[in-house]
Amino acid sequence: MSGGRTPRGSLTRAVVGLTTAVAALAVLLTGLVTWQSAAHGAEQREREQLTRQATVLSRVPDLSPLLFDGAQVLGGPNGEEFAVLTPDGRVAGVATPALDTASRAALLAGRPVSTTGVLAGQEVLLVGRPSLRGGAVVLTEPYSVVERNTGRIRRSTVLPLVVGMVGAALAGALLARRTARPLVAAAHVAHRLAGGERGVRATVDGPREAAEIIHALDVLDAALARSESRQRDFLLSVSHELRTPLTALQGYAEALADGLIEPGRIPEVGRILADETQRLDRFLGDLLDLARLEAEDFRLDTGRTDLAALVAEAAAFWAGPGAGHGVCLRVEPAAGPEPAGPPPVVDTDAFRVRQLIDGLVRNALRVTPAGGDLVLAVRPAAGGGAHLQVRDSGPGLTDDDVRVAFDAGALYERYRATRPVGSGLGLAIAHRLSGLLGGTIGVEGHGPEGGAAFTVTLPPTAGRADRAGQAL
Repeated sequence: MSGGRTPRGSLTRAVVGLTTAVAALAVLLTGLVTWQSAAHGAEQREREQLTRQATVLSRVPDLSPLLFDGAQVLGGPNGEEFAVLTPDGRVAGVATPALDTASRAALLAGRPVSTTGVLAGQEVLLVGRPSLRGGAVVLTEPYSVVERNTGRIRRSTVLPLVVGMVGAALAGALLARRTARPLVAAAHVAHRLAGGERGVRATVDGPREAAEIIHALDVLDAALARSESRQRDFLLSVSHELRTPLTALQGYAEALADGLIEPGRIPEVGRILADETQRLDRFLGDLLDLARLEAEDFRLDTGRTDLAALVAEAAAFWAGPGAGHGVCLRVEPAAGPEPAGPPPVVDTDAFRVRQLIDGLVRNALRVTPAGGDLVLAVRPAAGGGAHLQVRDSGPGLTDDDVRVAFDAGALYERYRATRPVGSGLGLAIAHRLSGLLGGTIGVEGHGPEGGAAFTVTLPPTAGRADRAGQAL
């Protein structure tokens, strides 16, 4: 055993073992039932035969000595013995000692008898039938005949039970092979996917559940291919974004070192270097933020937070940059279930919520044209919690954009040549941060102002959705 993995048996052996065990249990139960019922069945058949014989003899008009000769002919090889009970209570015949007082009284009263007795020191079956003119006919048969027939019945059932168990084991082997084949194929496909292969397909064969596993692997294969494609595109865009400011920094730094920059242009070059440095710092900051949000030791510092006050604070901060872009930034008043409802207050991490708002506002401000509107809104959510909204009057998003809006770099790759874009990480950060706060984030391609409308839903207590405590 290596890597702490517990060795496991194969599915085929497990199914064969299970079916064989079930078959063995069925054989055992069937054998027990047959073993018990064989004696009862054999005795019942012998009693029925004796009853038929006694019935025939009881219909003879006169129970004369001639009846003894007829009884001997009917008796056959099983050792049956015969006795006659006269209407006055006298008994004659070899079977007389087996007839007890209770059976004699019953027969004289006209009731049939079927019981056991003792004759010549051995147990016998005893059957008596009243005759037509009074009295009765009594027949006995040694119980050893019943035991002999019981043994024959029991021996005759052994072979079918063994054959049934062997057949069940073979059926289990066939079932196991049919069941395991698609699972083995699915495991093979999964290993190939884990090894980096894509476009792997397995033949759908076997029961519906196995076909569903194969289908799920096909879906996983396609999802992995799409995800890896996006990752490659994102890495290419990251490389481009890093290379552009680094190239500028390197070029101007070499020019300064070589004395190629005129003294009058040094302040201008300094501002260019500072701008490129800030651009690089923002991009690296977004990468670090995303990495921190994915870290397992990410923690929240929660407390009672007035979201209306937090939104007003963010609006005051972004009012200046908004005015610099010619954008009108405003806050919609908080509205509860009643016209003058209380402001929404939740137990959350105010710093992280503000980080979330700032990221969405920065993204909206980038695409909102001069003269446009940028709206911040907050309102209570039904059942507790709150909804935060950031809406703009920019170009908005298509339905396809909405589906990939929170994938890192997806919108960046689509619009880097046609719209102002950031690092391509802002919405991915917002999505992850919303989840860590226990909430959700959604987007409408075109909100009331015409542009995109992002809505963050926060629960009454941070972390209720996907966290246990405050630690991730």
